[in-house]
Amino acid sequence: MSKTDQFKKVIAHAKEYGFVFPSSDIYDGLSAVYDYGQQGVLLKNNIRNYWWKSMVQLNENIVGLDAAIFMHPTTWKASGHVDAFNDPLIDNKDSKKRYRADVLIEDYIAKLEGKIEKEVTKAAKRFGDSFDREQFVSTNPRVVGYQEKASAISARMAKSLEAEDLADVKALIEELEIVCPFSGSKNWTDVKQFNLMFGTKLGASADHATDLYLRPETAQGIFVNFLNVQKSGRMKIPFGIAQTGKAFRNEIVARQFIFRMREFEQMEMQFFIPPGTQKEWYDHWKKTRLNWHLSLGMGEENYRFHNHEKLAHYADAACDIEFKFPFGFKELEGIHSRTDFDLGSHEKYAGKKLQYFDPERNESYTPYVLETSIGLDRMFLAVLSHSLQEEELEDGNSRTVLRLPAVLAPTQVAILPLVKKDGLPDIARDLVADLKWDYSTAYDEKDAVGRRYRRQDALGTPYCVTVDHQTLEDQTVTLRERDSMEQIRVATKELPQLLDAKLNLKNWLTNPKD
Repeated sequence: MSKTDQFKKVIAHAKEYGFVFPSSDIYDGLSAVYDYGQQGVLLKNNIRNYWWKSMVQLNENIVGLDAAIFMHPTTWKASGHVDAFNDPLIDNKDSKKRYRADVLIEDYIAKLEGKIEKEVTKAAKRFGDSFDREQFVSTNPRVVGYQEKASAISARMAKSLEAEDLADVKALIEELEIVCPFSGSKNWTDVKQFNLMFGTKLGASADHATDLYLRPETAQGIFVNFLNVQKSGRMKIPFGIAQTGKAFRNEIVARQFIFRMREFEQMEMQFFIPPGTQKEWYDHWKKTRLNWHLSLGMGEENYRFHNHEKLAHYADAACDIEFKFPFGFKELEGIHSRTDFDLGSHEKYAGKKLQYFDPERNESYTPYVLETSIGLDRMFLAVLSHSLQEEELEDGNSRTVLRLPAVLAPTQVAILPLVKKDGLPDIARDLVADLKWDYSTAYDEKDAVGRRYRRQDALGTPYCVTVDHQTLEDQTVTLRERDSMEQIRVATKELPQLLDAKLNLKNWLTNPKD
């Protein structure tokens, strides 16, 4: 199955099973805006909760915040968003389609990386168990050539964007003979910058309304509340402030389902540190955040670090944790050393000191900031797309199974009476009433039990409990595991303890997953 076909199946599955719907679907939708359905909202909440507990509940020196979406307009002048929050856009004169120039170039680089993977796959088949990927990638002339070309393109693009040399960005597109994905045309306009913020107004009348912006990120709400949190919580540096919430960007080239949307949700943590310690904390949070991702068991080979060639105006170091989506490796989480730009800039524009007195150093200073920022919607897509699989069974049949990490599954335990008589539904209902205090549960009595198993597999439910006639005799039930389809008999009184071992958050965050 091609990557395009695989991604189409993810999108179709998301709608068919109640995970994600196009917004305003009865009116033919709204471009790049989506609603989360009855299954999707549970998965999204579970991902958010998994992040929040690991970030806030398990760290004594990190606290939470929920800042407002509307902020004083000067906030965005101080942050640099009014002057510098732009995307380089280019139009194709023949198709009339508009694209992000940097994304067109990144897609070209991704094709080079795809060629590298094809060479690696062919070599792996040819050499079998003796294949050394690292040696092959570093010595094969064709692969080395692809790598050198990709690096040169990336470096040139970064240099041109940093210098705002948009003419050279267009020249690079033309030199690489990049075509319009829609028409195949190479007839491009000049590259221009476009500000991504949504404007709105606050006030009872148009004459006296204040011009505002919908926030394009959640971080600024943390920075303007730095002193409020530090003083009211008597926080001692180093400490962090975390929050999740909606952000809005007027993406002209929104695409790839929920990967790039105009309304999205972020999970961010700003860690305030003494100046001069940023390298140490940068390395710490790179390792910590990668371990969090790996705890979900989606395969270490599906993650990689990508160091930024072009640094944002506020950063002295930055990298992305990239994930292997169906359309290639793309940014999932950013880790940025933001220096003291944010607090320093707000000090300047607000005319108020945002400093911390450090008793150990016996001095006051403007703290430096280490940021971790992950898109909740992108994390949702990473989990969903990685988990959806078509599996051939030994009997010649196939099944669609959503191998979600059990700790994130919308429904963790489905209770199924074998038949709708003989008191079996009553026992099943009693089990639901007992287990729902600790686990997300579902009751399902429609259709044959085999079809119910398939339905729960497609929904990502990791465990099914079937109540049958033997249950009436010895108070045991059948516990079926989604991934292996293994079935065992378990005493009903032992179910809570067994499920706890499989679904307890502590076990997921402390024990590496295969």
